[in-house]
Formats: sequence, structure tokens, C-alpha cells
Amino acid sequence: NLSGSHPAFFILVGIPGMEKFHTWISMPVCMMYSAALLGNVVLLVTIVKERSLHEPMYIFLCMLAVCDLLLSTATVPKTLSVLWSLSTQISFSGCLAQMFSIYFIFVAESAILLAMAFDRYIAICNPLRYMAILKCSVVGKVGVVALIRSFCIMFPAIFLLKRLPYCGHNVMPHTYCEHIGVARLACADISVNIWYGVAAGFLSAGLDAISIAVSYVLIFRCLWGLPSPCTSPKALHTCGSHLCVIAMFYTPAFFSFLAHRFGQHIPQHVLISLANLYVVVPPMLNPIVYGVRTRQLREHMAHLLRPGG
Repeated sequence: NLSGSHPAFFILVGIPGMEKFHTWISMPVCMMYSAALLGNVVLLVTIVKERSLHEPMYIFLCMLAVCDLLLSTATVPKTLSVLWSLSTQISFSGCLAQMFSIYFIFVAESAILLAMAFDRYIAICNPLRYMAILKCSVVGKVGVVALIRSFCIMFPAIFLLKRLPYCGHNVMPHTYCEHIGVARLACADISVNIWYGVAAGFLSAGLDAISIAVSYVLIFRCLWGLPSPCTSPKALHTCGSHLCVIAMFYTPAFFSFLAHRFGQHIPQHVLISLANLYVVVPPMLNPIVYGVRTRQLREHMAHLLRPGG
């Protein structure tokens, strides 16, 4: 029984080597978090209030906004607390709960992006059956399956960390708890944790990214065969927002994921800074991307924000 070797709490030291800049770093983080909260809340209220937006594409967008709110809220308040030196401690159980929440939301968001790619495929390649295939019940089941898959993939990570002895090591060079960062404090072999992280990443975000790529290959092939040359740009525009969000979600995530496991020569402060940007920049930009590029959504959001609107 190694439960006695678990530390009562971890000490988060922030970004190593940049302690004197913590206050300055916290300012853009706080501003981006505030913008993420405002943007996603406005997006959710707009879609919920406007009945004409109660379509599969916008329901998936609501799910994405909820994931963005939860992902940033699970990390940024504690990050700001560390950067402002208000509270650098987090209990062992609280650390595991935060770690699970972050990865649970990440895997769920990846599944939602895949569902949105399938939505675009049906809308462009089989538009006459769009409402018949993507009924409200189907959209709801997709959301439930995304949550169940995310739980099943990430729940074992808690036990993989609890089985490790920590020998009193409790100082973590980070602003929040993440799987490999916690595992590296253990005084035991963590090969199982590393390879489980690789397998979990491939079985979730990896397969999702491959499936999204396949769906867009099929979409472009369908557009290539359209008889009217004016139809292709119009149809492609509906995919532009989704492609921007995909790029913002997967690019930093895969880089951070691979660098933490195999990038031993990358400075630690670079990895931790990227990890902090990852949980706040996409949630901030996603509602802006959809609000700017989707005319119907942009008009309703403008009406909601207008005084007396």
C-alpha cells in the first residue's frame, strides 16, 4: 500500500526562470480569460435565444463553447493564483481532479470537432437528407457518446498516478496539474504513464484528427464534382470557420503533447508557457472566428450586444 507516500499537497511554482515576470505574464492571461468567458457566454445566449439557430451545426457549436468555458475555467483561475502568489498549493486529490478535468474536456472537445466535420460533410455532400440524418436525438446521442468515451479514456490516468510513490517530492514546475508533470515527481519508473498518455492521445485526438482529415478529403472531392463553379466557394466558406478552429485546437495540442514526452531539449519555460496559452487562446478565439465568419450568427450576436437589443 503506497498511499502513505502520496504528498498531502503539491506546490506549483509557476513558470521556472520567469518568476520575476509572473505579474506581467498574468495580465494578458487574465485579459484573454475574460474575453473567452464573454465571447462564449454571448455565443451560448445568442444560440439559445434565437430559434432560427436551433440547428445541428449551432448545437455542436454550443457544445464547443461549453467545453471552452470549462477548459479555461479548470485551469486559468489556479494559474492566476500561482502567478499572483496568492495560493501556490493544491491538494493531491485536487491536483488529480484538475488533471482529469483538463484531459476529459480536451478529449470531449476533440470528439465534438469530429462531429462538426461530419455535420459539414452531410450538409455539403448529402444536403437533401441533412435534417433526416442529423435529428436532435442524434445530436444529443453524439454528445453523450463523446462524454462516455472521454471518461473511459481518461479515468485510468487517475489510478496510474495514485499507484506511484512520490517520496516527499511535491514541488511542481507548472501553473496547473497535468499528467506527465505529476508523474515526473514520482520516485519510480513512469514508463507505463508515458505510454498510456501516448496511447490515450492517439486513440482520442489522433484518430479524431485522422477522421476529420478523411471527411474533408471527401468534402473536397464532392465539391470538385459540382457542376456550378459558383457553388464551390460558397460551400467552402461554410467549412472555413471549422478549419480555423481545428488548426487552433490541434496544432498547439499535438506540439505540447509530443514535446512534453519526447522534447527533452526544449526549455521548460517554453513548454509551460505554451501549455498556458493552449488553455486560453483557442477558447478566446473560437467564438470570434465563428462570430466573424458566420453571417447569421454575427447578425444575431450584434443584435444581442446592441443596447436594448
